[in-house]
Amino acid sequence: MEECLIEINKSKFYGYKFELYSLDDVNKILAELKKQHKKATHICYAYVYSRECVREKACDDGEPNGTAGYPILNVIKMKKLTNTLIAVVRYFCGIKLGAGGLSRAYAKTAGSLFT
Repeated sequence: MEECLIEINKSKFYGYKFELYSLDDVNKILAELKKQHKKATHICYAYVYSRECVREKACDDGEPNGTAGYPILNVIKMKKLTNTLIAVVRYFCGIKLGAGGLSRAYAKTAGSLFT
């Protein structure tokens, strides 16, 4: 597991990258993140899994449609990763970022896992 923290307009974005050994890992990892971050506003994620066949998923977890999961998924695809889950945990602190700002924040957090 790799992790990072980015603060944007007082909101905190915690990024996590995990290797997937099976699709069952996704639910286990997300359950653990929910336990760890009980007060988080959103836990958005995306994954690409390709052991049996290629599967991918993006989840916005209540953020405006397409502003969180797909930017994360795009980072995974740009890095040409498979069997990888990236989750970004957001703690909202009162300043709205707008759709473009959210997309950039989630992509920046996911991308920061590779620096």
